[in-house]
This record gives sequence, structure tokens and C-alpha cells, in this order.
Amino acid sequence: MVHFALPALAERREDIPLLAGHFLDTLKTKYRRPITGFAPEAMEGLLKAPWPGNVRQLFNVVEKCVALCTGPLVPLALVERALNRPSEDLASFDEARRAFERDYLVQLLKMTGGNVSQAARLAKRNRSDFYTLLNRHGLEPAAFKATGD
Repeated sequence: MVHFALPALAERREDIPLLAGHFLDTLKTKYRRPITGFAPEAMEGLLKAPWPGNVRQLFNVVEKCVALCTGPLVPLALVERALNRPSEDLASFDEARRAFERDYLVQLLKMTGGNVSQAARLAKRNRSDFYTLLNRHGLEPAAFKATGD
């Protein structure tokens, strides 16, 4: 009986670029995709991944990237998506909603010159609800009023 001690991929990170490149070449031919390689930050993402699995997991990640890639280079966001990790530059849903809400309120206040009644009417909200929203985002209507100077 022969036993092989095969190190985990996480223990052989220096092999990741070579393996990922080989898998990319094989898969781009198989799927007829005009991909030339990984963006530098995408390769860095592959190197930093925890890799609880082994070479088969890397193959699957590269295959997902090849299937979804729309340009000549595989971007970091696609690698993160294939690794089932959220992209670092993507805000959470709650953060995105809060940012949108604040920007929307600012736009309304600018359009109305800080007139809360008009802004609330445009937003189809009652004034007290509108004031609650303004307070939640730390917005002061007076800051949007035009000065007569």
C-alpha cells in the first residue's frame, strides 16, 4: 500500500497562479471564451482565499469565472463572486438603502429650497414623516434655503 501526503492548496499558495492559469487556458478553449488572464487584483484574491478545499475547488472557481467573464481579463469582483464572498466594494443592502434615502432627501431639499412642505408633497409623505426622515439622516432644511444676499 502506498500513501501520498498531499498538502492542502492553502499550504501551497505558490502553486495557485500556475494552476489557475492552466485551468483558465483549458476552460477558455473548452468554452470558446476570449479571456487572456486574470487581472492582478483578481489573482491576488485567489492567493488570499482561505481554500478549505483543494485543487478541485480552485478548478470550480476558475470555471465559474470563465463562464461569467465578459471581458478579456477576469476581474476581482468575479473571483469573489465565484468564491461566494461579497465584493469588498459593494455596500450591504441596508447601507445602500440608507445612502439612497439620504441622497433622495438632499435632492428634494435642493429642488424646493429647503421647503419641507413642498419636499414632503413631492415625496408623497406627510410632513411629520418627512421630518422623521430628515432627523434620521441629520439633515437640516434651513441649510438648503436660498439666501437673499
